[in-house]
Amino acid sequence: MEKLKVLLVVGNLEMRRHLCGILGADSDLNVVSEANNAYSARDKIIECDPDVMLLCHDLPRMPGITFLEKLMPQRSIATLVIAEQQCEDAAYRAGAKDFVACGKNFEVLEYENICNRLKKAAGGEWLAAAQRHPVQAAAQSARSGSNTNHPATTSIIAIGASTGGTEAIATVVRGLKKDIPGIVMVQHMPEGYTKMYAQRLDGEGEVAVKEAESGDVVRPGQILLAPGDKQMRIVKINGRYQVECKYGPRVTGHCPSVDALFESVARVAGKEAIGVLMTGMGSDGAKGLLAMKNAGARTIGQDEKTCIVYGMPKVAYEIGAVNWQVPLEQISQKIYYLLDRRQ
Repeated sequence: MEKLKVLLVVGNLEMRRHLCGILGADSDLNVVSEANNAYSARDKIIECDPDVMLLCHDLPRMPGITFLEKLMPQRSIATLVIAEQQCEDAAYRAGAKDFVACGKNFEVLEYENICNRLKKAAGGEWLAAAQRHPVQAAAQSARSGSNTNHPATTSIIAIGASTGGTEAIATVVRGLKKDIPGIVMVQHMPEGYTKMYAQRLDGEGEVAVKEAESGDVVRPGQILLAPGDKQMRIVKINGRYQVECKYGPRVTGHCPSVDALFESVARVAGKEAIGVLMTGMGSDGAKGLLAMKNAGARTIGQDEKTCIVYGMPKVAYEIGAVNWQVPLEQISQKIYYLLDRRQ
């Protein structure tokens, strides 16, 4: 069954990040785009043709429910509205399929209350999918010993992404084999959801994926995903790469930050690394990728055509940090090409 295409329309940046984390952890959902106001949302609907819209009422310039009321006569779209309780009747009158009450404390929004209700709002075959849990934990246990006899390597791959990255990363992961050098990765997500996302990715292909903890060794055939509330950096101890995950200030506006990870890879691994910067809003990762390139690493940036948001890789390309711009579907192939060239 194809993934449900979701348009996320939320004005508050922190709330949008929180909801991206929730939605990204569900293997049935694909956030095809984001908007922070009604006018941008209108354009995204035309551009991306989403199946369902997650709409916050508290938007700048035009309230979300007012936008929905104007939209429905022109383009009917299944919509889940998030607003304060007193807005419920107005939301349904405007055409909402479902409503979730939420005030300023958006952190009360949880997986069951959002993902499953989005599927139900979409209707049809998604009514059955709404009962499925996204985590495929069995796949991890089945592969848990697959790398124990793999020879050590000094190579390391660092990957960073943000908006649109949950699906883009899954595409890359499906193209990787057990023999891939150890991977460290940042996907912008809030605390708690990185573990769910890691478990989801663990079922996507041959490589094992886990949420990183301080002291984890970077091993071939495994991806270590930065936890959603800590900065992850690499260190080298007794000739082996390890990760450190610590609470700390935001870097380039994010925690975890791609820049923080990439800059540590540049310092510690240098020319033994490959860096990959993928779809995302803003500039996080661009300076770090440049530091990696300057240290001798080979660097890849996702191309504009296949990015959901051509922000982070665009900035990296413009400052000269990208050796190769590559379409999403070819990133895993390019990684293997570069690994072969290192032999």
